[in-house]
Amino acid sequence: MKKVFSGIFLALLLIMTSSPTYAADFHIKVDGVTIASDVKPEVKSNRTMVPLRVISENLGANVTWTNSQITLTKNDLQVILKLNSNKMVKNGKTELLDVKPYMKNNRTFVPMRFLAETFGSQVTYKNGTVTIETKPFFIDGIKVKALQYEYHMTLGGVVQQINGNGYNEAIYNTFIKNNRNKVEAPAYNPWDSHPIPVGNYDKNAQYDFLDEEGNSIKRFDIYSSTGDLGGVLVHDTTENYWYVYSDSSRLGILQLIDNASLNGFVTVISNTVP
Repeated sequence: MKKVFSGIFLALLLIMTSSPTYAADFHIKVDGVTIASDVKPEVKSNRTMVPLRVISENLGANVTWTNSQITLTKNDLQVILKLNSNKMVKNGKTELLDVKPYMKNNRTFVPMRFLAETFGSQVTYKNGTVTIETKPFFIDGIKVKALQYEYHMTLGGVVQQINGNGYNEAIYNTFIKNNRNKVEAPAYNPWDSHPIPVGNYDKNAQYDFLDEEGNSIKRFDIYSSTGDLGGVLVHDTTENYWYVYSDSSRLGILQLIDNASLNGFVTVISNTVP
């Protein structure tokens, strides 16, 4: 009887120590903002495991899937992971993870510290809260405090500020990497122009990167064709030149802003739309 009891006790002990456990009252904060997630982080093999997509996107990374392979990209950094494998490839170099990524509730879990440190962030844990501080974002040596995003509709307009370093860096680099095909300044219609359009392009949106005093460091205006010309143009107002922009890149920026808004990084400054 003692042997049977001992066997049952040992089996239960093995289950308890090998299975992941949920961290009670666990919170994740990125740059001071509590991140919403439909699954909780959990502890496995003494490592805090977090859902991959929600954390990486809030660090400014893009996540793509191909079968069981996950690719994270941000600027010139590329990281390739595979489910249930402790090997990762970072910019072509193979490294080892101390806990293998795994799937649970249709979410991929990875070690939190690996994710934060891979993208140059500081991570701490205290009183049930994991705090991730992203590295400051600089343009031409000036620290960016926020991105002010403005768009107009038929009646009224909206001004928002985006405060996440990861998002702002990703949006800025989307503008910069697509500025190769420069063109002559077209005839265009700014917001404060005339009741009757005089140009071939209408201004759609304005992206202004601000320093800590609220001064503009760099500004990009997006214009779309009003006729048969087609396409999208960007006006770099700081350097005063125009270049061809893709609609997919424009939509990619809007997706980043949507993600930032869902996760609490966006503040509405004004909204005059009826």
